[in-house]
Amino acid sequence: MTRIPLRPLARILNARASGENPDLIERENIARRHEAMRDKQRHQAEGRLVVMAVVFTVAFSVVGMQNFKLAATEPTEPRAAVSTSPIAAQRADITDRNGRVLATNLLTYSLYAQPHLMTDKERSASELAAIFPDLKEEDLLRRFNSSIKFMWIKKKLSPEQKQAVHDIGDPGLLFGPREMRLYPNGRLAAHVLGGTSFGREGVHSAEVIGTAGIERAFDERLRDPARPDPLKLSIDLTVQSAVRQVLYGGMKIMNAKGATAVLMDVRTGEVISLTSLPDFDPNDRPQPALQGDPSDSPLFNRAVQGVYELGSTFKVFAAAQALDLGLANPDTLYATKGPLTWGRYRIRDFHDYGPELSVTDIIVKSSNIGTARIAMQITGARQKPFLASLGLLEATPIELSEAPSGRPLTPERWSEISTMTISYGHGISTSPVHLAAAYASILNGGTRVKPTLLRRDAPQKGDRVVSQKTSAAMGGILRQVVSRGTASQGDVEGYAVGGKTGTADKPKPRGGYYKDRVIATFASAFPSHDPKYVLIVTLDEPTETSGTKPRRTAGWTAVPVAAEIIRRAAPLLGLRPEIEPDKAFEVTRVSSN
Repeated sequence: MTRIPLRPLARILNARASGENPDLIERENIARRHEAMRDKQRHQAEGRLVVMAVVFTVAFSVVGMQNFKLAATEPTEPRAAVSTSPIAAQRADITDRNGRVLATNLLTYSLYAQPHLMTDKERSASELAAIFPDLKEEDLLRRFNSSIKFMWIKKKLSPEQKQAVHDIGDPGLLFGPREMRLYPNGRLAAHVLGGTSFGREGVHSAEVIGTAGIERAFDERLRDPARPDPLKLSIDLTVQSAVRQVLYGGMKIMNAKGATAVLMDVRTGEVISLTSLPDFDPNDRPQPALQGDPSDSPLFNRAVQGVYELGSTFKVFAAAQALDLGLANPDTLYATKGPLTWGRYRIRDFHDYGPELSVTDIIVKSSNIGTARIAMQITGARQKPFLASLGLLEATPIELSEAPSGRPLTPERWSEISTMTISYGHGISTSPVHLAAAYASILNGGTRVKPTLLRRDAPQKGDRVVSQKTSAAMGGILRQVVSRGTASQGDVEGYAVGGKTGTADKPKPRGGYYKDRVIATFASAFPSHDPKYVLIVTLDEPTETSGTKPRRTAGWTAVPVAAEIIRRAAPLLGLRPEIEPDKAFEVTRVSSN
């Protein structure tokens, strides 16, 4: 930097030599210097003003844009400053086998409040309590007057409720869009679908997660954005409606505590209908009971979670195994004179059937003694693996979240007396779905099928459990149970129903059995000469009161209900009534193997 002298010496000397006043030169020099300094400071000030103007313009623009954004959108729920994934609210539909919707999504609104924005808290609390009877005015007002800045009022609103809240006109009452799960058929197939609830929730969306049934079993698949296609079940909505209607009426007429029905395709294992009563509406799923008997809750799925002693329906397995092992044929005679004594145990029949019965009549008349003698011939070493091959000793693989809890109850030690009692359905407890799959495996030609709630277009190729000859013979025996045996009320003209009744005393919670409470079951197949479907109907504590004395056996309770279900459902399944083939003209196919 070159310093300019305040008093230029050369000019001062020249001024003195020429007679000029040197002070004027000095004042001029000072004035010029001050002017240069003022110009420099003015330029600096102008630069600062420009910078400040730009900064303020940018700042006010950002604030203005943020204010516009806040004014144009609804406020978000306060959240902790953590890194989280966005809420995925979309969920795939669930349909029946024909594509009819069982579960879908509905756009609705949630209601929340920001109390610091409210203008009339007392009025808002009063009117909200009038719109929502489950809310209390005092509680709302107390929360409105607290220090909280955000509060949920209702997670789901109907359009009418939204309009009513909107008419209140308070700026502190705000709506947030969200999707909720809708079950358009209400109670129909409630235990199959299960239900959903909200997981993570925000103002604009909520995470919908499965809580039971198919919704929980396939939760990840239904929430996967890469798989938006509907989940197609094996259920037929029309058949399901008919089955539920008949079963509900039958439960009321028979004064039963509960009831369940399972309709299954014998070749594919598809469950066409599954009903458990009492049931619930999955749109408003009740809370689980915290005390008392779980089976009393409408959430309890009797078809899967209910493991019962299913009584004489198990006699079919003993007969089928004896025929398949070559130990007997349908006409082989067994002693049935009672009681059958084994140590301190006595096995008796419901009636005296005489000194002996054939295998066919043991099933037709339902003889405990005859079945026990068949089981003694089979032995427990062969009985247990055979029942295991039918899936009766493990939890059912059906695609419901409750299925693992329906594990069969079997004796710790498979003794000889256990072998005898299990042969007629006592000492072992299984679910109706277990029984349906086992009957289907016996009657479909003899190959194992596993129950499924997913639609399949081809038969299952399971392991062989009995021969085709045994399978055909068992179909004929079951037909005689209906035509001249304990299930005579189960005949449906044109559909050749075959089946087996089972009446088991209901066990007490602390041991022993009730004398006046039973589990009544009818396991049926139709048409018996070429089985296509198996139907299991189970009634919990039924009592038929049309006669002079109450009747509780399956022949009087479960059988008529099952017959009416078949009468209603068979045409819906595409089965036409037909004339049953006469055995005199029957052609038997002989395998070359």
